Amino acid sequence: MPRNPRDNAAWGAGAAIGAFGLWALFPIYFNQFGPNVSALEILLQRVVWAWFFLLAFVLVSGRWGPVRALLRRPRALMALTASALAISTNWGTFIWAVTHGEILQSSLGYYINPLLNVLLGYCFLGERLQPLQRLAIVAAGAGVLFAVFAYGHVPWLALLMATTFSLYGLIRKQVETDSITGLMVETLLLLPLAAGWLALLYARGEAVFLHADPGTDLLLVGAGIITLLPLMLFAFAARQLRLATLGFSQYIAPTGHFLIGVYLYGEPFTTADAITFGCIWGGLALYTIDMARTHRRHSLLK
Repeated sequence: MPRNPRDNAAWGAGAAIGAFGLWALFPIYFNQFGPNVSALEILLQRVVWAWFFLLAFVLVSGRWGPVRALLRRPRALMALTASALAISTNWGTFIWAVTHGEILQSSLGYYINPLLNVLLGYCFLGERLQPLQRLAIVAAGAGVLFAVFAYGHVPWLALLMATTFSLYGLIRKQVETDSITGLMVETLLLLPLAAGWLALLYARGEAVFLHADPGTDLLLVGAGIITLLPLMLFAFAARQLRLATLGFSQYIAPTGHFLIGVYLYGEPFTTADAITFGCIWGGLALYTIDMARTHRRHSLLK
């Protein structure tokens, strides 16, 4: 374990890069399934196996006490039920998007997410909007509106991913628990629904797990592992790094999605896309500048 602040920062930076780097590679992982496995089954298997590996980790690491305590808090369980629905919708939308040639939509959604977080903080938490943050939100809104006029339809996949992930963060912010314990309870709450839906797929003869090749079965099991691993790295990084540093790292994942979508899978990147993304990137630049200024001001006050 690191013993001084410099070591802590180095290990934290490595963990942050590892977490967001793994999230950036998710489109490649989920595209390995091919057309024979539905996005619905991938999602259901992801929930089941994420719960299984989280349970194993909780038992091995001796963290069952916080889980048991959380299960005894009715208000927290109600909030986590809502957050579980939000994150499962986010997962499902993402899986469908990246397996149906819409990786750029996932990139756009996760680029929008930080700006939507600021807006939700203003609407629901009473957080003040700084002038640069207002401009950032306006720029992002302009990008979305341009996409509507350019394509004739709302980029609903991107907005759904951004909205569900922001709502997930907003809800989880109200529940006093760590990320691993919270996700353990969330997957536990989703487990009956996921297991029941999988049973229905098997009854209809539509399930692929154990009915396909071993490679596909391993990929479905691995969906649970890849859910847990970056989350653990992120939790470690969050304890070691300043919030501003961690905030900069969050752009790794959507940037990875963007590059993978355009250069690996050949998704078209039109002039309209360039303008839409340009507006979002401009908003993020303003948001980042404001975040850096705020961090510098707080550092001077210490």
